[in-house]
Amino acid sequence: MARRNDFTAEQHSVRVLKVGERVRHILSELLARQEVHDETVSASNISVTEVRMTPDLRHATAYVKPLLGAGEDEVVTALRQNTAFLQREVAKRLGLKFAPKLKFRKDESFAEADRIESLLRDPKVARDLDDGEEE
Repeated sequence: MARRNDFTAEQHSVRVLKVGERVRHILSELLARQEVHDETVSASNISVTEVRMTPDLRHATAYVKPLLGAGEDEVVTALRQNTAFLQREVAKRLGLKFAPKLKFRKDESFAEADRIESLLRDPKVARDLDDGEEE
């Protein structure tokens, strides 16, 4: 028997966002309470900036950034080594039928924002922007 899907596309996308936000909160709580028994993870204050879920809620990509940005690669590697523990804890606290598989990536949005900001401060770009305002 085929399973009926009672969600509209909009409700489905809201659900994906809500579950992603719950996973982010759970991971943040686990890291803040230092429940991961790893020296690298415990020594760093790690911020989970975003969690992106797939539409079927089976995969979650967590974007992390250690505060002060030091040792990003080591922190991501340590989190990847502790993925099984984190997945188990997220599954317990989330209460979904399927526990999402976690992937960890470093958050590069801050570096991208800095790059764009420096481009906008470039004198050539500022000159072009000033010309556009005069019209």
